Amino acid sequence: MDIHIMEYYLAIIREGNISAAAESLHLSQPALSRQIKDLEEELGVTLFERGSRKIKLTEEGMILRRRAEEMVRLMQITESEIREAQDKIAGEIHIGAGESLAFHHLSRIAGNIHQSYPDIRFHITSGDTADLMDQLDNGLIDIALIFTDYDHSQYQGIRLPKEDKLGLLMRKEDPLAEKTTIMISDLKHIPLIIPRAAEDLIASDPAFAGINIVTVYNLIYNASLFVEDGVGYAIGFDGLINTTGESPLTFRPIENQISQPGTVIWKKYEVFTPAVNLFLEQLKESSQASFDRG
Repeated sequence: MDIHIMEYYLAIIREGNISAAAESLHLSQPALSRQIKDLEEELGVTLFERGSRKIKLTEEGMILRRRAEEMVRLMQITESEIREAQDKIAGEIHIGAGESLAFHHLSRIAGNIHQSYPDIRFHITSGDTADLMDQLDNGLIDIALIFTDYDHSQYQGIRLPKEDKLGLLMRKEDPLAEKTTIMISDLKHIPLIIPRAAEDLIASDPAFAGINIVTVYNLIYNASLFVEDGVGYAIGFDGLINTTGESPLTFRPIENQISQPGTVIWKKYEVFTPAVNLFLEQLKESSQASFDRG
């Protein structure tokens, strides 16, 4: 069995149908269908249940998927080891991330890699979960740092040890700034500027019934300008906007909130470059070490 056929097979599983897989592989659909048909004839089994709109594996297909993952992964490791031996790992790593101090976890890894592999380039895209998931699905980024749950059947993920907490960004002279903690009841009497990622959650939570949402944002810097100019109060993570010195703004935590752990996710069955694989390996090692330290 050719390793490229295994990559094609995993691409079909990853994309959910042959048409999407053919497009991602830059092949024609008939050509890809023929490759899979030849593979089934070679093995003497049926790999997919025909007739459904989304790919569903037979028992034999599930066995092959596991072996195909092992074969492709072994090939990736071999290629990576050869490149590392030559000390010429290069390429690009595309990272998408929501705004959070948890991003330091990724930036530190990037710094370590840059010291040893200066030919690796990083591309950073900022956005909320909706933006990042769309770009991840379309292959525009390799990994994404998000703060919501995700489809575990479609993506793999690593939870980061750092956790962020939400609070309220306001002007320093505001009466609410005299409080050390903002109560949920306080939010019902003020104009709120909220993250787009939290819009559905807030709208469906009875505790937030009757609140006045005046603005929805996906990047907090622009939201902070709205706060500064008196449009409203912004809900967001602490530490992202300077509230020290001559800044007109201040931040107060919200009561009894659940901490928001960041998770780095990527598409299952994706075939990555050695540079991206190197980043993910260091991310796994770093995250495990942090959890082991408690």
